[in-house]
Amino acid sequence: MNPRPHPLPAPERRAATVEAVVDLAAEQNPADITTTAIAERMGLTQGALFRHFPNKDAILEAAMSWVSERLLARVDEAIEHAASPLVALEAMFMAHIDFVARHPGVPRMLFGELQRPGKSLPKKLVQTLIRQYEDRLRSLFDAGMAQGELDRALDVDAAAVLFIGTIQGLVMQSLLAGKVGQIRHDAPGVFAIYRRGIAAGT
Repeated sequence: MNPRPHPLPAPERRAATVEAVVDLAAEQNPADITTTAIAERMGLTQGALFRHFPNKDAILEAAMSWVSERLLARVDEAIEHAASPLVALEAMFMAHIDFVARHPGVPRMLFGELQRPGKSLPKKLVQTLIRQYEDRLRSLFDAGMAQGELDRALDVDAAAVLFIGTIQGLVMQSLLAGKVGQIRHDAPGVFAIYRRGIAAGT
């Protein structure tokens, strides 16, 4: 059994809880993660866990917020330092791939929330993340067309769907193969094909 940790300030305890959930999601179906398992991973009692979160949904909400903030921050950083819209799209693609490779539990959590019936705050957070992600893609597509890097007849909505779907396909294949690290190896070649489909003069 894990030794009982020293008390942490509330923000640090909540952050540690989220990290425990993300780690557990890499090992098992996120829907099967219990508060008991989370507490055990952290070396806490359930009572101690519930002093920071009223229920499991609140933990999932915090986890989805963490994913959204971290992923978008990584994407924004990649875009900021890119020399052109097309270079930014590739940097965004690779940053997303790297994020998944570092946190393999994240795609399991996202897919799981989107498959949940009905409405929930964690599910709404995932849907908001997707919309914000698509907004960044559309801005880059528009800039790329304006600068002549991308095909001026590009269907921006379809290009956004394909960009996200390509990443999802790589993620699913890596999860099925049980080799999440392989995604880093496969991503450059896959993006090269995507790039040829949207670039000007192709």
